[in-house]
Amino acid sequence: MTRYLPLRQYRWAALGSALLAVFSAIFGLHSTPAFIPAVLFALSALALAFLGFQPAIELHDTHLAIGKRLIPWADIRRLDRSGWPSLLVVRIALSDDTRALLLYAGDLDSSKSLLRHLRRYSRLALIDGMPYRQFWGESAAGAERPQRSSPRYRLLRPEDEVEVERLYQRLKTVGHIDPKNSSDEK
Repeated sequence: MTRYLPLRQYRWAALGSALLAVFSAIFGLHSTPAFIPAVLFALSALALAFLGFQPAIELHDTHLAIGKRLIPWADIRRLDRSGWPSLLVVRIALSDDTRALLLYAGDLDSSKSLLRHLRRYSRLALIDGMPYRQFWGESAAGAERPQRSSPRYRLLRPEDEVEVERLYQRLKTVGHIDPKNSSDEK
């Protein structure tokens, strides 16, 4: 089993943002424009708290556990990753036509590791629109590619080919092309 937890820094950042929201709200009592940063700090505190308190993600040999939700690997039909580098967001389509959203707010290395494990364990899934075997560069077992002959490129013009064929036939019948005796060359 492998367990992935969100970074604790998100919780601390949420606490700091909440304190700044309170501080700005206190100044907002004296000056109305100070409520703008208070609202922005409060919204960021909510977003950071949401990311910091995400459930743990556990990878087992038979299933994926997101908090209390268990998803068997055989039920996963599609994995689609978002393009965000720091926050891992993976949309999971299941065999019963339901969907799940996996959010992981971890460091970059553990995000890459989690994504690699998800892709490796989901053997029946389309990974970012590609079949599993094609995504990992594996050939299908038993499905051999037909052997194609290499293309033939013309090296000679047709009249030169006729001349080469004539010389070849003469060589076959006579044994040599030169009128000289082959013993002279020794």
